Amino acid sequence: MTPAGTVNGAPLPKGAPETVRSESPSENCPLNRGITGSARVAFMKRSILAFFCIASSLAIVSARAQVVPSATSHTFSISAGALGSMFQPDYADEGFAQTSPNRLYGIGTYVDLHFSRWIQVEAEGHWLRFNQFYLDGLPPGNSEESYLIGPRVPIVTFHRITPYGKFLVGLGGGGFLNQGDTFVLDYGGGVDYRLSNRFTLRAIDFEYQSWRLTPVISPYGGSVGISYRIF
Repeated sequence: MTPAGTVNGAPLPKGAPETVRSESPSENCPLNRGITGSARVAFMKRSILAFFCIASSLAIVSARAQVVPSATSHTFSISAGALGSMFQPDYADEGFAQTSPNRLYGIGTYVDLHFSRWIQVEAEGHWLRFNQFYLDGLPPGNSEESYLIGPRVPIVTFHRITPYGKFLVGLGGGGFLNQGDTFVLDYGGGVDYRLSNRFTLRAIDFEYQSWRLTPVISPYGGSVGISYRIF
């Protein structure tokens, strides 16, 4: 940084106003102001990833468990699935919120915990790294990833079709966030179609996100996928 009272090392004329400029323009980019508490970010990521690990472990245990008669089985169940996603990232690598000329494509995974008819929890992760837009052909690009968890509410079940709504919270990140991940709110819904007792098609899943940056960016998009009921 140039010392106060000088311009390029030379003294200012008497009475001239002083200005201070950062040597790094990226420091002034609003979208660089993510969550800087590295310990808190790491804890939230570990918590969500632990959720997936626990679900996977339960899958192994359940595979060796004895079959419970349907008349006495509990309503609790766990399903895990994979997604293919397409999103409008609401960012075009220029330091502010704007519609990107490219849609992002990627993969995802999700786990549904079913406790009762109205008490259900969903955790999901998205990694949107294909078809990025690079301003002037240079990195970092506008890839996005998110780790979210929250309540999921089935609206009604008609034959094998179940529309649902959900509200998730968690963390979002990308190569354009130089100071860490940011807090994300996710509003979504979709339709599940039960293929069999074990497999369910996620026919459509739409999500609208709010990334708590300055200014806020609002990615949105849809996914399709399939899940397997572990037990």
